[in-house]
Amino acid sequence: MNTTIQSRKLGNNGLEVSAIGLGCMGMSFAYGQTPDKKEMISLLHAAVERGVTFVDTAECYGPFSNEELLGEALVPFRNKIVLATKFGFRKGNASLGMDSSPENIRAVTEASLRRLKTDTIDLLYQHRVDPNVPIEEVAGTVKDLIAEGKVKYFGMSEAGVQTIRKAHAVQPLSAVQSEYSLWWRRPEEELIPTLEELGIGFVPFSPLGRGFLTGSFQKDIKFENTDLRNRLPRFTSEALAANQGLVDLVTSVAKQKVTTPSQIALAWLLAQKPWIVPIPGTTKLHRLEENIGATNILLSNKEMNDINTELEKIKVVGNRYPEDMEKVTGK
Repeated sequence: MNTTIQSRKLGNNGLEVSAIGLGCMGMSFAYGQTPDKKEMISLLHAAVERGVTFVDTAECYGPFSNEELLGEALVPFRNKIVLATKFGFRKGNASLGMDSSPENIRAVTEASLRRLKTDTIDLLYQHRVDPNVPIEEVAGTVKDLIAEGKVKYFGMSEAGVQTIRKAHAVQPLSAVQSEYSLWWRRPEEELIPTLEELGIGFVPFSPLGRGFLTGSFQKDIKFENTDLRNRLPRFTSEALAANQGLVDLVTSVAKQKVTTPSQIALAWLLAQKPWIVPIPGTTKLHRLEENIGATNILLSNKEMNDINTELEKIKVVGNRYPEDMEKVTGK
């Protein structure tokens, strides 16, 4: 099955990807029991066959096992896809703290190239801003890696606008990745206007609110012990119940459009700007197909205005992360 999804440009440096990408973290990390590897390889193949050309991983997903999975699965499709990965944690482990030293960036890049079984990383992100390393040094190191042909494009994740400006002045950024969804709209305040001004693409992660906006959660849902969501304030039963208005909103719009809540949540993001490319993650084929289908749903200006008017009436309850996990660093 070969289909094409409309493509979008990220930044002004020539990076072009499918309008919906695929976040791969959950295929080996974070959301409970690790899925079967063979099934995930099949899912990755299915994604490429259905027109997804943008896949997102990081050394710390596992650590390392997610990159290894993609390396094994995507060798036959390497010329059809844009591979994005990330550096920035000590020994590839987010719990050990930041490390964006030039030496670590180089070491991670070499290790990621091996695990991903490729000669070039298409998009290399700094995973989180390291307060101990000037961002100009980070950008300069990536600039050198681009000159050496080991990396094609530079990105940052969860960075503040001043930090983005400083990095972009040294090595133009093609993409910035941050959480953005109907459930988390803070990027609209400063980040999106800054990216528009500088000509940088935006890649929202958790565009479905870690599953919440699919409408498939009950307020008394129990996650597996190893599921990251057990630690997130928004996933307490009280917060889920309090935030149900958001799900009711996307469900109501979905009924009018004869589609699904997930597709409305993604279509809303796609309608914001032509340089926004969400990367919903999934481990299920039917969800993958549903997410891809969102690219065919167009929300008119009136529908967007109606949704946004309703959104203004909904007060979101619960912090995004507990304090010890809130790693949005940099101004």
